[in-house]
Amino acid sequence: MAPCLILTGFMATGKSTVAGLLARRLGWELVDCDSIVAERAGKPIAEIFIGDGEARFRELEHEVIAELAARRVRCAQCGRPRPAVISTGGGALLDACNAAHLHALGAVACLEARPEVIVRRLGGEASGRPKLAEGSGGLVEKVARLLEARRPAYARVSFAVDTSDLDVEQAADAVLEAFAAWKRERCGTSR
Repeated sequence: MAPCLILTGFMATGKSTVAGLLARRLGWELVDCDSIVAERAGKPIAEIFIGDGEARFRELEHEVIAELAARRVRCAQCGRPRPAVISTGGGALLDACNAAHLHALGAVACLEARPEVIVRRLGGEASGRPKLAEGSGGLVEKVARLLEARRPAYARVSFAVDTSDLDVEQAADAVLEAFAAWKRERCGTSR
């Protein structure tokens, strides 16, 4: 597969929405790992967590990412590898094998947002978000704790974009700008 642009990060940072916009802008394939997992399980992510447990969700997520890393999709016209924009679940990078697969595919971009922004985007509710139903404290506090726990995994990305004060278009612009800089750096060019 050609170098891909992989979006990861915490819930409600814009991964799926920004990924869709980027795929349309670039004319690349869109791959949403959570959608594939939900389709394979025959139920939404929240129901997988509740009915089958987080371990089962992570197992399915790992299978999808391993398959993405192994596939070789080529353009039917020119034969070159086809690039893709890939959106992952917020905890995908917590698994070292997933992280290695994703980094091998291309640039891993972490979308970030402040805890209070995340809670606002979630509508102030934890419904449908099993990880936020765990533990005690208010929603902002729970988000902050989860972000802190995931900080080491999120710190190992190619680049990060804070979407707290950006709309979807601006977030996509910021990701594309950072992606272009990442590619220049890898190629050793200054322009």
